[in-house]
Amino acid sequence: MAGFSESFRNMFKIQELRQRILFTLFMLIIVRFGAHVTLPGVNAGLLADFLASQTGSGGLFGMFDMFVGGAFSNAAVFSLGIMPYITASIILQLLGAVIPYFQKLQKEGGEEGRKKINQYTRYGTIFIASLQGWAVSIRLQNLTTPNGAPIVPPEVQGVLFAVATMFIIAASTMLMMWIGEQITDRGIGNGISLIIFIGIVARLPHASVAEFSRGANIIIEIVIIIAMVLITAGVVMVTQGTRRIPVQYAKRVVGRKVYGGVTQYIPLRVNTAGVMPIIFAQALMFIPETVTMFFPESEFMQAIAVNFRFDSFIYAAVYAIMIVFFTYFYTAISFNPQDVSDNMKKQGGFIPGIRPGVHTRDYIDNILTKITLPGSIFLAIIAILPTFMMRLNVSPEFSQFFGGTSLLIIVGVALDTLQQIESHLLMRHYDGFMKSGKIRGRIGRG
Repeated sequence: MAGFSESFRNMFKIQELRQRILFTLFMLIIVRFGAHVTLPGVNAGLLADFLASQTGSGGLFGMFDMFVGGAFSNAAVFSLGIMPYITASIILQLLGAVIPYFQKLQKEGGEEGRKKINQYTRYGTIFIASLQGWAVSIRLQNLTTPNGAPIVPPEVQGVLFAVATMFIIAASTMLMMWIGEQITDRGIGNGISLIIFIGIVARLPHASVAEFSRGANIIIEIVIIIAMVLITAGVVMVTQGTRRIPVQYAKRVVGRKVYGGVTQYIPLRVNTAGVMPIIFAQALMFIPETVTMFFPESEFMQAIAVNFRFDSFIYAAVYAIMIVFFTYFYTAISFNPQDVSDNMKKQGGFIPGIRPGVHTRDYIDNILTKITLPGSIFLAIIAILPTFMMRLNVSPEFSQFFGGTSLLIIVGVALDTLQQIESHLLMRHYDGFMKSGKIRGRIGRG
């Protein structure tokens, strides 16, 4: 414990690291502030009465609200959080896999191609945020308190309120996207992931109170906590798990010095894609219930919403399949065995028993495919675990932290951020947070 506290103090001895941490904290405070600023036209007092009358997680609305740190239920200007940007990023990455123009921008465009993709992502974010903002305005105009009083006064309701809400939410989403980019460039960690992280963590105290104030048997609550600790440990182990491929480099004599002749390793992670498959799949799972907001009187659309509730088995099955798919998809676009094989060949490296070139590429690709399968299945099981925990009478709010998307994102983002802090400490010859002086964390992937 003394070593940990010493490392914590060392963080603030390095001026650059201290500035980055303080800048990140300042930006996250702005994000939390925006989650409590109510949209113009919404009666805050009546909204509080409405929220007090609600119980449970509210299906995917409750899950979405957790991702944005309560901003959605607060009818705040940051109601949508950063999720429209995530959705736009998913669409652009999918287009890169099926449309040659976007594929060329991703693979051959270089810096200009990256700028073009970022530009298209911003346009997509504005469009999606505007569309969802319009849906939010429709939902707010249909909400009433238990006494029948509308949350949005009748004299305020109408097209003007809907347009104003759409513009405010779209602008707020773009502001959050800018904040995320600033945190990535000038702060610590991946900005987009940290914004989602802080929104989830902000809901933990409320969820804990909801669980432990129910008056359940104390032994059952202790068992729940122990199970949560074990699941968290399992998530950390899989997140950190790697398959090391040995690489031998031929000896080279330059003057009187001998280079090479040593064995190094290529670390292939069991979960190469990190938390991105979870975020991608979750963003798409919000679409059905978002669409139903446009049709509050349609029985067919409401039936779809029921089948895609957070506690529905149909939701769990579709969600699990999407996570497995996105794990393979994101691994394929983020790790290229051909590039690894080419770099090894240029540097005179080879895998013992494997011929350089195509054979090396196929060997690495085969191993990556094999280790990705159990990793993707593990992610899927953990992600849908809250659905089954709710069936075991765990409170809906707390069940979302019992495994599930929340835990995966918290663990993944925390390890990423800690790894970046560790790198700054080691560069200045300070001890890190582990006795070995290094964290085998994932490398800069939110």
